Amino acid sequence: MRRVYLDYSATTPAAPEVVEAMLPYFTETFGNPSSIHQYGRQARKAVEEARATLARLLGVSESEVIFVSGGTEAVNLAVKGVALANQHRGKHIITSRVEHKAVLNSCKTLEKMGFEVTYLSVDRYGRVNPDQVREHLRRDTILISIIYANNEVGTINPMKEIGAIAREAGVPFHSDAVQAFGKIPVSVQEAGIDLLSFSSHKIYGPKGVGALYVRRGTPLWPLQHGGGHEKGRRAGTENVPAIVGLAAAAALAFQNMDEEARRIGELRDYFWQRIQAEIPEAVLNGHPTQRLYHNVHVSFPGCDSDTLLVALDMAGIAASSGSACDSGVVEPSHVLQAMGTSREVGRSALRFTLGRSTTREDLDYTVERLREIVERTRKIHGRSGKKPTGAVS
Repeated sequence: MRRVYLDYSATTPAAPEVVEAMLPYFTETFGNPSSIHQYGRQARKAVEEARATLARLLGVSESEVIFVSGGTEAVNLAVKGVALANQHRGKHIITSRVEHKAVLNSCKTLEKMGFEVTYLSVDRYGRVNPDQVREHLRRDTILISIIYANNEVGTINPMKEIGAIAREAGVPFHSDAVQAFGKIPVSVQEAGIDLLSFSSHKIYGPKGVGALYVRRGTPLWPLQHGGGHEKGRRAGTENVPAIVGLAAAAALAFQNMDEEARRIGELRDYFWQRIQAEIPEAVLNGHPTQRLYHNVHVSFPGCDSDTLLVALDMAGIAASSGSACDSGVVEPSHVLQAMGTSREVGRSALRFTLGRSTTREDLDYTVERLREIVERTRKIHGRSGKKPTGAVS
């Protein structure tokens, strides 16, 4: 049976070059970066070289890059760290209804601590309107956090416009760029971003490592306390092999970004065109053009996503029903609900995300199996063929 992996937004395989770069730091160069002897100095050098690589790719200072355990920790440190450090100035935060749960649950935790959060609505494509950001700004607003590119539907937000509003108001601006970093050009300077969260395992690096960019002068309360690592901003012995892997993966991603965008973008368009032509009533969710080049988030009214996922898995095809963290949830995702999609469209949504190993043959096989599965499922459910409401064309 053919095996096809179309869940690259959930995670990616580590690139061979990344694994090769990491290997010496498991065995030969195993020292603790905080130790002063030569073993420690060698490890410290590797960490700082990785930091320099990421700083160069982002166009920022090395001192502005903090290593953490992944995207979730980066987001928590950014959102909670800025809120706690600025609570003497105010307790109002602006975010959106389509953020990753790492942002939303961080905000909910802060609400329990007395902070007030405004959750902005989005349009039917999942985009935040910059005018709404400006409209909800208050004198006590201390943070704006808007996702760069949505982890479910792939919609890219107007970051430069939002960043300009934040900068004009003097409010720290954080963006969860876990899905965007390494795939599309991300400029913290042009977009006026003060804090940027990103992760390694989304860009063919190892799991368990990520980073947070923090613009110099941005107040940040550390969430972990210990030996004062990362200049006192994130205590804990650095994961040297993973940090080296993150830098190697990021360098490869930036080097190949244009070519990957072209090749995978063409495959994505081909995939959607075949689905649209061969599976009646398929609905594309998210913005038709302002979206990540590898994302095809599509609904099949008359089916439910869990049934489709199981059938696809039995055919050797891996996809998801939304973000990996929410897979298996029967109700439509919070992202689709915020976009105003109908229950029928929302409950039948699948996320296909393409990657470096995806071929046209993989996609042909997927469409053929998917067409059969959708037809069979609709017959079982007695699908009438009625056009659903809430579709995005």
